[in-house]
Amino acid sequence: MTHSDTNTVVLASGNRGKLQELNDLLGQLGITLRSQADFDVVEAEENGLSFIENAILKARNAARQSGCPALADDSGLCVDALGGAPGIYSARYAGEHAQDADNNTKLLAALDGETNRNAHFHCALAFVRHADDPAPLLCEGLWQGSILTSPRGNNGFGYDPLFLVNDLDLSSAELNKAQKNQMSHRALALKQLLPRLRAEYLGA
Repeated sequence: MTHSDTNTVVLASGNRGKLQELNDLLGQLGITLRSQADFDVVEAEENGLSFIENAILKARNAARQSGCPALADDSGLCVDALGGAPGIYSARYAGEHAQDADNNTKLLAALDGETNRNAHFHCALAFVRHADDPAPLLCEGLWQGSILTSPRGNNGFGYDPLFLVNDLDLSSAELNKAQKNQMSHRALALKQLLPRLRAEYLGA
């Protein structure tokens, strides 16, 4: 299944939470973001060594298989005391098919007794007009915080229940959608990408 409508962009992810979060932020441009699952895209092998490399790999793969422009988000949690881990392996920290709860449990165990709990979420976004786009639009966002000793909150996904937004003394999972869409790593990266999409892709 392919689609050539310029307002349809495929998201190189099957993560519904990520799709909703990005759609909320992209709606102002009139762009409809659809999951690569809607196009039966086979997931790319994420063999890059950085968030930005993996984002480019995923965007090109989704564009090639769907026939649409593609946006890829490669994000992760980087914990200072763990040398930046789980980093690019955040989604599979506790194993290839790990659930969020498994990853959170492993992270808490790794930080047991650790006083330095500083961490940041890192988001790399890559947008390609087509699979062989020689000049992908690339943006990155960082969200500073620290790791709690136990989960808090029921919103969000991934490591959100463990990530303390220091300024607010709330976990990411305790934020409402409007708050998160203002300050998250994904929001910060997308705020850089939006004017570039408007100028360089939509031609506005």
